[in-house]
Amino acid sequence: MNIDPDAPASLEDGLFGLGVSPMAAAVTVIPVPWQATTSYRRGTASAPLAVLEASLQVDLHDRVTGSAWQAGIAMLPMPLVDWDAEAEGAALQVIQAGGAHTPELAVAAQSVDQIGEQVRAWVYAHARDVLARGGIPAVLGGDHSCPLGLMQAIGERGDFGVLHIDAHADLRVAYEGFELSHASIFHNVLERVTSCTKLVQVGIRDFGKAEAAAIAADERIHTFFDADLAWERAQGSTWMSQVERILAPLPQRVYLSVDIDGLQPELCPNTGTPVPGGLSWDQFTVLLRALEESGRQILGFDLCEVGPGQWDAIVGARALYRLACHAIGSRG
Repeated sequence: MNIDPDAPASLEDGLFGLGVSPMAAAVTVIPVPWQATTSYRRGTASAPLAVLEASLQVDLHDRVTGSAWQAGIAMLPMPLVDWDAEAEGAALQVIQAGGAHTPELAVAAQSVDQIGEQVRAWVYAHARDVLARGGIPAVLGGDHSCPLGLMQAIGERGDFGVLHIDAHADLRVAYEGFELSHASIFHNVLERVTSCTKLVQVGIRDFGKAEAAAIAADERIHTFFDADLAWERAQGSTWMSQVERILAPLPQRVYLSVDIDGLQPELCPNTGTPVPGGLSWDQFTVLLRALEESGRQILGFDLCEVGPGQWDAIVGARALYRLACHAIGSRG
């Protein structure tokens, strides 16, 4: 790419100011401004545009990822259909009632799932297009239900494992009546994407009894609970030794799923469901670097639940940059 990495950029230059077409970029980001099932604080639908704007302040030169950016990172245009606006009324009706407890609320929840299915199909179609030309597809949400279609597209091309960074296990069969809930993304992946052979979870510190039972019963799931990792470090374990254990169950082909609330709340203060604890920025970036240096191939990734607010967007843009560059670097 014939650009000056130190030069200022504008929105006309696109994601990270690289000025590359989504069809020519090594990494193509699919923006998904969808937050219908968000169960506490809303605002993640604004993340794709906010992260795009903040990305212009990211210095391309990086000691760890080097010149990976030269392969190109670009974002597709925002979807023409405002699915979130279509679903908002019915979704809030269910959420404010505390779930789909009546036949009328069940119908409302079903209508939200039907719109969510349209979102899934749109993401799936774009992900297939990116994969068909040899690119790396990524989803920028929106709530964590957004990347289901992406993982389905990746799953059509062979077995893979998922490295999942999150405060929550996201293994609920449904939540508040929504089957395509942000809290159900990995239940849905494990049910619908049979080629997903491993789910390795890091940072998990908020989960239900049924989710704990699912983790214990499913040999595909390897969960590294945040409290356990903190206890080990308090007794002298290093983060690097823990990273080696975290990566060990993953196969050669890996998908990365990052809910920003997997990080410490000061890094994502306006995310939808923040939880004390989590990964520091250094722990997050070391984990990504170690994944690339392990020789595994990163097939695609998502970054979800970035909340409204300038600091959230700044951190989100830098997380997206590291994810994209490590994905490029993993291709050799």
